[in-house]
Amino acid sequence: MTVFHDIPESEHVCGSDAFFVIRDRFPVSEGHSLIIARRATAVTYFDLSSDEQHELLELIEQVKAGLESELSPDGYNIGMNCGAAAGQTVMQFHCHIIPRFDGDMDDPRGGVRLCIPSKGNYLKSN
Repeated sequence: MTVFHDIPESEHVCGSDAFFVIRDRFPVSEGHSLIIARRATAVTYFDLSSDEQHELLELIEQVKAGLESELSPDGYNIGMNCGAAAGQTVMQFHCHIIPRFDGDMDDPRGGVRLCIPSKGNYLKSN
């Protein structure tokens, strides 16, 4: 069991056969959502079946549509940490949908590349 199984269904924003969605308890931005696999044995994206991977893509679109109507973000970061070396701390598949807003940081260039800060902005001279 993971901490995700302790989340009451009343906190689910939406879901599908293979996943449920919640708002992140430690959000990076307003609306930060997690798409979580119902199957606890799916630890990373690479453990999902091809059907689950397709369902995930459909659910990402559904979450985005909800966030668009609720918050009108200017952009998104979509992220999956696959394994401890990649920063995964809860060992059950989950995908972050992080709404981004113009001005929420000084220079957003680099996006997910900033997982290794010195490699984030390839346009910046070293």
